[in-house]
Amino acid sequence: MKKKIVLAYSGGLDTSVLLSWIKETYDAEVIAFCANIGQDDELKGLNAKAKKTGASKIYVDDLQEEFAKDFIFPMMQAGAIYEGQYFLGTSIARPLIAKRMVEIAKAEGATAIGHGATGKGNDQVRFELTAAALAPEIEIIAPWRDERFRTQFPGRVEMIKYCEDKGIPIQASAKKPFSMDRNLLHISYEAGILEDPWFNAGDVKYREYFTTLSVFPEDAPDKSEYVVLDFDKGNCVAVNSKPMGPLQVMKTLNKLGGKHGVGRVDMVENRFVGMKSRGVYETPGGAILHFAHRQIESLTMDREVMHLRDGLVPEYAKLVYNGFWYAPERLALQALVTESQKNVSGTVRVKLYKGGIHAAGRQSQFSMYNPHIATMEADPTKAYNQDDATGFIRLNGLRLRVNSQVNGAKNLGR
Repeated sequence: MKKKIVLAYSGGLDTSVLLSWIKETYDAEVIAFCANIGQDDELKGLNAKAKKTGASKIYVDDLQEEFAKDFIFPMMQAGAIYEGQYFLGTSIARPLIAKRMVEIAKAEGATAIGHGATGKGNDQVRFELTAAALAPEIEIIAPWRDERFRTQFPGRVEMIKYCEDKGIPIQASAKKPFSMDRNLLHISYEAGILEDPWFNAGDVKYREYFTTLSVFPEDAPDKSEYVVLDFDKGNCVAVNSKPMGPLQVMKTLNKLGGKHGVGRVDMVENRFVGMKSRGVYETPGGAILHFAHRQIESLTMDREVMHLRDGLVPEYAKLVYNGFWYAPERLALQALVTESQKNVSGTVRVKLYKGGIHAAGRQSQFSMYNPHIATMEADPTKAYNQDDATGFIRLNGLRLRVNSQVNGAKNLGR
């Protein structure tokens, strides 16, 4: 029997070449798989294209509900954001794609899965760490790490020529200004013209390049718009008083945020493999959800629980970015996050205007904010006696006074 390989397939130039090359090189049966995670019209005609390229079968599975519910929302509960800017749109999609590939491989009796991730990027790690966790016995085929493949295809010109010779249907040219990756949470742009960190991707003359999900702030409406989000245990369950599931929440917020140009990020980030890379991202709905979630937490979470969770956000984000979604430490952190969200319920109102998201109110039955205690006026509850602050400050200052007595106050400024 021929070897069976499940290949992550998009129908683009790279995966079209990969499908044909793997089939020939390994004398294998290749089963193509494409996950619908919100690419929109990019999925048109995939079945026919995959078959014509040489796939024995193709799966095009709609995973949008699962993506929103089991991946995006838990990550949003954790408040995860990588290096202070990146909403992890590509990172969080990879474990879902790899998980489904493993499931298909088991169902089809395939012994290997293949992907077209470059040997310089993060995605290779994310795919393969997921496979290691869920199916340690499965073989990984990564052509970009195979010298035979790189020798045959040093550039896009050779790949296009290969497709022409093989009669593989593609829509590609030798010149491409950047690469893109889109899903329900975001769209990313990298490489090509973006490899120059001085290049201004926010210049309005490039609005045709970087405005797939959102407009430039300069092109946003001159009138602000208010959006109301209802939360239950850290998850958004309604937008503008309309109950919604996670998928509909993301689609609705994407439209609202995109209209006002919010969630646009241009950053230089640190890849897991060691190099820095520059990426431009549009995450309109995710940016609103992240901001609003923080607002309801500020009202309902205990201070020490919040600070503990906040201290773990960089670690959680790093685990997602690096591909450790199914690692025991991420699952342990998620358990802490779930516990922290028990009372994160209520309503948040935000104002969207010219690329900005602004707090415009929050309320909750679990609010830990008591205006009678916080007031600068007389406290009718007598919950806080200002005289107690004297001892509080004295005790907290004890070690500072002792340190100065022992080491000398004048040395502290050095």
